[in-house]
Amino acid sequence: MSNLSVKKNDMVVVVSGEDKGKVGKVLAAYPQKNRVLVEGINVIKKALRKSQDNPKGGIITKEGSIHVSKVMKQERYEARLKKHGGAPAVAEA
Repeated sequence: MSNLSVKKNDMVVVVSGEDKGKVGKVLAAYPQKNRVLVEGINVIKKALRKSQDNPKGGIITKEGSIHVSKVMKQERYEARLKKHGGAPAVAEA
C-alpha cells in the first residue's frame, strides 16, 4: 500500500493531460490503485439501462478517476508558480 500526496477534500490542480490547469476537490482517494476522483475532472458519459431505480434509462455524466501523478495540491502549485512564474490555474465552475 502506498501513501498518496493528496487526500479527500484537498483542492488540487491537474498538471498534465486533457484537463491540464483545472482545479477541483478530491472526492475520493484509492491508494491501492494510486488514483483519485476529482470533482469536475475526467468527466465520462455512461449509458444506463432501464431499471426500477431508473425507469427511463438514459445517459449520465460522472467523474472518472485519474492517476495521482497527474494532480498536485493547489497550495504547492501556487507556490511553484510564485517561484518560477507562469499562468495561474483556472477553477471550473
